[in-house]
Amino acid sequence: MIELGLINYWMVVFLLVTGLYVLMARQNLVKKVLGLSIFQSAVIIFFVALGKVRGGTAPIYTAEDLRRLADGLAHVLMLTAIVVGIATVALALALVARIHEAYGSIEERDIIGRGEAS
Repeated sequence: MIELGLINYWMVVFLLVTGLYVLMARQNLVKKVLGLSIFQSAVIIFFVALGKVRGGTAPIYTAEDLRRLADGLAHVLMLTAIVVGIATVALALALVARIHEAYGSIEERDIIGRGEAS
């Protein structure tokens, strides 16, 4: 049986597999961008889960503080990754819109077929 303490890691595995499947199996470019976004979200959840320390406190040091401290670096890096991910998805969707203007389709098969015919 799945231990409830590890449910976040099982969720990460499910999202990774789902994102990879959508990225590889679908021919629609918007769906591929969505799969990439799901995959990225799984990586972010994984790093945030790794940064959690059971019984840990905020990393604020005082003279008598010898408790377990949670490392905030993973969370800060994931905030940066979220911003970069949003920019990447926006750029990818802009490219999909431009491809649709140029080729009249966002299906990978149609675009490849037109490229070979030229």
